[in-house]
Formats: sequence, C-alpha cells, structure tokens
Amino acid sequence: MSKKSSFIQVLLQPWQALTVLMVVSVLVLGLGVGKLMPTNLLGISSALAQRVSPGDVWQQVYQQLPDLPKENKYNRKDSGKVADNNTLASRLIRYHIYIKGRSPIYRLDWKLTLADYLGVNEIMYDTTYPGNDTLQQNPIAGDRTAIKNLTRQQRNALVQVLVNIFNPSSPNTQVPSPSPSTPSQQPQRGGADLLK
Repeated sequence: MSKKSSFIQVLLQPWQALTVLMVVSVLVLGLGVGKLMPTNLLGISSALAQRVSPGDVWQQVYQQLPDLPKENKYNRKDSGKVADNNTLASRLIRYHIYIKGRSPIYRLDWKLTLADYLGVNEIMYDTTYPGNDTLQQNPIAGDRTAIKNLTRQQRNALVQVLVNIFNPSSPNTQVPSPSPSTPSQQPQRGGADLLK
C-alpha cells in the first residue's frame, strides 16, 4: 500500500471524521454566533443597556411629557407612605419589559402594550402587574383608566418618547406634540352627483 492510500484510509476512520467535524463546527459557531444572534433577548445592545436603565426611564418620560398622568397616589405596603416614585410610566415600562418580555426599541411592541391597557390585545393579570406586591392597592385599574383617557396623539407621543429613550438612533426621533383635536369637516352635499 502506498503512502497516499494509507493517508486517505486514516482520514476515513469514522471517529476521526466525527472529531474533525466537531472541531470545525465549534470554530465556525464560535466565530460567527456573535454576528448572527442579538446581544440579548430584548434587543438592547450592551452599550445602550449601560446608558439606559429601565428604572430611570420614567423620569425622562415625564420630562418630555409633563402632562402624562403620574398615578403615584398609592401607598407602600411596608411603610404606608405614598410611593412617589411608583408612577404610571414606571409601571408601564416594567410591565412592557419584565412582564411581557417585549423589546423597548420598537414602536409596534409599545403599541401592543398600550393595546393591553386598552383591553384589545392580551389579558392583563392583577397578580403579576407591577406594584401589586409593593403597594397597598393594586394600581392596574387606575393605570388602565389613565391610558384609556389619553388621546390617540398623546399615546403616539408616549410611544415615540419611549422608543427615542431606549433607541436614540431610531429613524423617527421627533416627538409628536399632542395637539387639540380639530373639528372634522362635514362632506359637502351633491358630491356623489359629480361621479355620474
């Protein structure tokens, strides 16, 4: 047997071929996974996560939307004192990120969360709602009412502010200003006759 044919025979051993395949697979996966997979489940890059803490975002929301209801009149279970920092915005953010596991960088995800509050998407459970375990009264009913009382423009502005805070590089970074609704224009009589 020549040296050439013995070399091929050695490579064709099943256990060696399997070993080589495993080593190559580990190398390929190890080098390429970081480029294929997001940095975490919420889609926040590690650099952004260091700059934006979900616990601090509510303050930025109220700076940009001072008319947003705070809904922070609830008392703490442990001390009985009013929990000033437990606001509608902080509970909304915690519900969105930690309860529903939705990404904070996409408008659609925030709109789905607002749809939960409006009762037209997923069911919100009292027992898992943020504040239920720390406040004397569960704030879910008041929060849902507060969101329902917002106009469409106010809800859109809230969504845009949240996206801008969590994803400063988003393409639409202008915050729509909630404007008073304009009266709708009535159709003119005789318009259908123009179609004849």
